[in-house]
Formats: sequence, C-alpha cells, structure tokens
Amino acid sequence: MANLDRGRMLLSHNFNITDGSLAALSREEFTEIFRAGSSDNPQIQCRSIAHPHWIMEILFTGDLTPHSVGSTCARILAQHRQQATRNRADILILGGIKTTPPTSSDPDALQPGEWGVDVVETLSGELFLTEIEWAATIAQKPVESIFQVQLSIGN
Repeated sequence: MANLDRGRMLLSHNFNITDGSLAALSREEFTEIFRAGSSDNPQIQCRSIAHPHWIMEILFTGDLTPHSVGSTCARILAQHRQQATRNRADILILGGIKTTPPTSSDPDALQPGEWGVDVVETLSGELFLTEIEWAATIAQKPVESIFQVQLSIGN
C-alpha cells in the first residue's frame, strides 16, 4: 500500500515446538488470533494474504512504530497461548525492513520499505536465535531497520 501515513508489515509463522506442548496453528487460526486481538485498536488492520511464505498483512498508522506493533503482536499471541498451555515456551517477533528490490510483482509480496516479520514459537528463544545466527545477521544492519521482541509464556 503506497499510503504514506501507514506502515505495512507481513507476518510469517515459524512454529518450532515439536514436543506437543502447543498445537500448531493453521494459517486461518494464526490470522484470526491477530485479527481478534487487535479488533479494539483502530490503528491496526489485519488481513490474511495468499502468499507461500507470508500469512497475513498488518497495516498500521504512522504514529505507531514497527517495534510497538511487533510488541503488540507478541502480547496478542502470548495471551492466546497462555490459555492453551501451562508449559514454558518463547515467542519471538523478528522484524526487518526490506531494502532490496522486490522479488515478485505479486501485490501480497514484501516490497521495499515494508517490514517482514517472522513470528516464532519455540521452547528456547536464545537457542533459536543462536541456531539462525541472528546476531550475525543483524550485526551490519542499521538499528532502525530491525527489531526483536521476546516474550515467555507458561511456567
């Protein structure tokens, strides 16, 4: 969306819990959690998208920062998951702004200036970040071009 007073974020879901302590979410369930969780916030609009990697789009007003929207996403998912488990798990929201040319003309693809956000559910956020070499990935990036939010749920 080329509206200058709105930001755009595309979310993917990386479900990295194999012990059965949490159920995996379908694309529809994933989108509905965020749609319902942000329904009382007129500054955020969510919709599902038809893309192989990205599951949903969030449009947000220009007075919100991408980090604050990411924090809202973490809180929404944590509140939903708290009701489903007593086991410990971590939620990571890893965001980065696209600075390279688009790889597709698909309107649901990530475009330059928009935020790609990986929503991760894992048993250990620290281990996950180490495994994907997050520190090395972001080391050369300007601080304003990335964000990370981590919340723990359960025991």
